[in-house]
Amino acid sequence: MDKAEQIGKVTLDYSKYPGEDLYCDGAVEDELLDIVRNLSPVEYGKAIEEKRSWPVLYHLSPLRENIVDWIPMERDAKVLEVGSGCGAITGALSRKAGSVTCVDLSRKRSLINAHRHSECDNVTIHVGNFKDIEPGLSSDYDVICLIGVFEYGQAYIGGDRPYEEFLKILIKHLKKDGKLIIAIENKLGLKYFAGCKEDHLGSYFSGIENYVDGNGVRTFTRAGLERVFRKVSVPEYHFYYPYPDYKFMTTLYSDGYQPGKGELSNNLRNFDRDRMLLFDEKNAFDGIAEDGLFPIFSNSFLVVIGADCDVDYVKYSNDRAPEYAIRTQIQDGEEGARVVRKYPLSEAANEHVRQMAVAYDNLMERYQGGKLSINRCKLVEHEEKDELYTEFEFVEGTPLSELMDGCLEKGDLEGFHKYFREYVERIGYHGESPVADFDLIFANLLVKGDEWTLIDYEWTFGKQVDTKELAFRAIYCYLLENEKRERLDVDRILEELGITEKDAEYYREQEREFQRFVTGKRMSMAEMRDLIGHRLMVPQKWVDRYQDSEQVNRVQIYEDKGNGYQEEESYFVEDAYQGEQLIEIEITVSGDVRMLRIDPALDSCMVKIQEMTFNGERVPLERRKLLLVNGRVAKPEGKSEAYQPSIVFPTMDPNINIDLTMLERKGENILYTRMEIVRIPLPMAQDMAGAVKKLI
Repeated sequence: MDKAEQIGKVTLDYSKYPGEDLYCDGAVEDELLDIVRNLSPVEYGKAIEEKRSWPVLYHLSPLRENIVDWIPMERDAKVLEVGSGCGAITGALSRKAGSVTCVDLSRKRSLINAHRHSECDNVTIHVGNFKDIEPGLSSDYDVICLIGVFEYGQAYIGGDRPYEEFLKILIKHLKKDGKLIIAIENKLGLKYFAGCKEDHLGSYFSGIENYVDGNGVRTFTRAGLERVFRKVSVPEYHFYYPYPDYKFMTTLYSDGYQPGKGELSNNLRNFDRDRMLLFDEKNAFDGIAEDGLFPIFSNSFLVVIGADCDVDYVKYSNDRAPEYAIRTQIQDGEEGARVVRKYPLSEAANEHVRQMAVAYDNLMERYQGGKLSINRCKLVEHEEKDELYTEFEFVEGTPLSELMDGCLEKGDLEGFHKYFREYVERIGYHGESPVADFDLIFANLLVKGDEWTLIDYEWTFGKQVDTKELAFRAIYCYLLENEKRERLDVDRILEELGITEKDAEYYREQEREFQRFVTGKRMSMAEMRDLIGHRLMVPQKWVDRYQDSEQVNRVQIYEDKGNGYQEEESYFVEDAYQGEQLIEIEITVSGDVRMLRIDPALDSCMVKIQEMTFNGERVPLERRKLLLVNGRVAKPEGKSEAYQPSIVFPTMDPNINIDLTMLERKGENILYTRMEIVRIPLPMAQDMAGAVKKLI
């Protein structure tokens, strides 16, 4: 094999390649290679939707870049990416830095990386084992990235202290003021407690149980990572918390800016495997956030070893059409005060960011003299830095949505409606004005005393919009965000606003059109999860069903000795159920019992009598009037020794009656029966019974 290969402008160095890939995901890598060879990056989204495949989504989604896109770098920065794989973040690094050196064990994956970034003239990919390549790497990298790699330290380095040795080796290649970036799962991430399988092993609770089964892959808690850092004498490091996790990060928190109650609601984001849902992660995160425990239970960590990045919070809105894709971040401004900045994620979004400053001027003019403050902003363009953003004042206050939630939690519906009426009054000021913020949702209003401030007016349009339409959208979005809010009397709200059902349907269609406008008709990540098709299992339903079965899956016996059945003389058969769908009983019946009644359950059901004997002799259930039931029996095709009647019971009190006077009785008798039983909902049982022609 040649020592090097050129794919477009990307160089692949094979000087340390062992001649075969020691790690491979099989045919999907050929599929990925075919996609990147034949499609442009703007077409990857369509391919992802068509393939409906976790590996294709994982390797090609542009959201993968979010984890490094926000990290400040100089234009001439020198970057080392260890474990570059199929190039999920290589492109983002290439756009930010002067040069990017990639290292990966797999030739196939490196080819995928090279083809998808073939226009990048600042990327070199070294293919081979890191231990073989590392001695030839320089010692002046500004940034070294380990994105989903540090957990494989045992495989990369080996030995008794692989993670400490891995860090020591990497730090040797950093400039004095350089940064080492580590993105890794938290082994105590809340998603694992809630029922997601461990990302690497595919088993439940492996990290929580401290990897007792043993494996070369290890993730860490925050404290565990800090122990490793101390052993290596890392002088400075900073923790960040990607949400939902580092793979498809939409939001990044820090120790300086933690999530608030109600923010963490986007939790069903596992795409690769079935998962359980043991509890509502949003509600759990609310409690965790209230108690300041988010750093312990964050699903992932991003650690910056080195100087702080001076960024407290980042939010990505790039699940949109390119012309509206932006990044929002909170950081210290040039004068030291905390500010909010919105950056375009491509040139296509530049105009969208510029329009925010125009929206500010227009909204200020509309609400002048009213009771709604507009958060100040200014447009900033640094030509020398090739940088464009809109900068907003950082406003303190409580989101109106949180205040409303507080009313609902206390059952104070009048308090909620008082806030809502105040909201309608304030946003409706100069309602005839030809300018409106379509996104006047409750979460975008911060309340501090009597001052209400609109902090986000990204979707401001130069047209008049009815106040009741804006209020309807605010309620609509509010209800969608949290099912607990469904206790609201929506009819009362619509009545207060004077909105008819016809109006409401029109506004809903307007909302659907708006979402199509914003997303460019791209599928959301939630839709992609449904398309990929892994199951969401809710064990609580199993438990409820089991507990319910404990009450209704009971076999009760009645005996008629000439005076009819007596409830007080009935009894339950212990251990009659052999599993949930099989009944097997053997009971002693005295010779004076004339009729025997067997109640197979305390619920509507369908029963098939597989076998019934009396004193060892088959009971001829096909004999007329020997078998009496309060259900419907399917008409048999013929009567034979193999007759096994199936009975539908459209009642919560099914019973099977055997006329023992038609059988040969002794002083003491043994009745044995085996029945298959399936519980079915009462309405379904009634429909099925109606379809059965013959009643015995």
